[in-house]
Amino acid sequence: MSTVTIFGTGNMGTAIAGVVAAGGASVQHIGPDETATIQGEVVVLAVPYAALAPIAAAYADQLEGKIVVDITNPLDFETFDALVVPVGSSAAAELAALVPGAKVLKAFNTTFAGTLAAKKVGPVDTTVLIAGDDADAKGTLAALVSAGGVKAIDAGSLKRAHELEALGFLQLTLAAGEKVSWTGGFGVIN
Repeated sequence: MSTVTIFGTGNMGTAIAGVVAAGGASVQHIGPDETATIQGEVVVLAVPYAALAPIAAAYADQLEGKIVVDITNPLDFETFDALVVPVGSSAAAELAALVPGAKVLKAFNTTFAGTLAAKKVGPVDTTVLIAGDDADAKGTLAALVSAGGVKAIDAGSLKRAHELEALGFLQLTLAAGEKVSWTGGFGVIN
C-alpha cells in the first residue's frame, strides 16, 4: 500500500485524498502552519501558488527523491486577468528549480474538487492530466489516480505544465464569471 502526503486540507486536498484513499493508499495530511515529517513517497502540494516556495524551503531535504505534485494555478486572484509566472514558464517549473532532487509533476489543476469527488464532469469520467519529466513518477501517480476510480492521461513533459496552467486559468475564470459551475469543467472523451 502506498502512502501519499498531502499539504493542504481544503477542498482540493480533501478531494485528492478521497481519490487516492479509494484506491487503497493511506493519506497523511499536513495542514497550514503545521510541521511534520513527510511519510509519503508521493507528496501533493494542494496549496495556493504562494505557498510553494516556503514549503520547498522548509522541506527541501525531505522532498529529495520524492514524487512532488504541484496542483496550483498561478493566477492573479485579484484581477483574474493573468498568470503570475513568467511568460512561457509555469509554477511547476519554478517548483522543480527549488527542489531539484524531487520528481516534480503537474496534475489536478485542470479539475475542480467537485469533479474529483464525483469522479464525473457531467456525464464524462473525470480525467487528471499529468505532466512531468520522469516517466516512472507519472506512472506511479496515474496508477494511484486510476485505482481510485479517476482516469489519468500522460500530458507530456514538465514543459506542458505551462499549457495545463493556462487551461486551469481558463476554467477558473469561466467559473468565477459564472459561465460554468464549480462542479463542472472540462472533460476528456477518448
